[in-house]
Amino acid sequence: MKPLKEYTIQFVGLKEGTHFFEYSIGKKFFNIFEYDEFNDTDVKIKVELEKKTTLLEFKFVASGTVNVNCDLTNEPFDQAINNSIELIVKFGEAYNDDNEEILILPHSEYELNVAQYIYELIVLSVPTKRIHPGVSDGTLNSDVLKKLDELSPKEMNKDKEDIDPRWNTLKKLLTDK
Repeated sequence: MKPLKEYTIQFVGLKEGTHFFEYSIGKKFFNIFEYDEFNDTDVKIKVELEKKTTLLEFKFVASGTVNVNCDLTNEPFDQAINNSIELIVKFGEAYNDDNEEILILPHSEYELNVAQYIYELIVLSVPTKRIHPGVSDGTLNSDVLKKLDELSPKEMNKDKEDIDPRWNTLKKLLTDK
């Protein structure tokens, strides 16, 4: 994936210690992955790399917003996301990514493309049920909500006048105990 070259971290030339990388993720990033669930994206990714003699420790922190459609009203809104993941990179004979927290790279590798980890971090940060904040507090004014309210079942009138008199005799059975 050539467009993701800017997300490649060459760790071979880095000194031991902590190194920081920052990325600004927009809609274009998700177009590369052909992921179209987000209308727009404004997420900042901070990557902290701690290089040690035998391994690399990555910490990815995502903060920002993704514009998604509400599952109830289909109204677009900005969903705030804040999440982080950690990844340990060890070196071995062959590439192995069976464990989601430990990545094993061959000894001959000198760089790591972190785009897939950034993608997964952002996608997994969004809740599975996306509800516009205006739905829960009642401030959202949309045609869909008006129609849902219009079509919702009305509460039954609990006046005694509307109750069938046969029910009253049945209720006496409950209170006569």
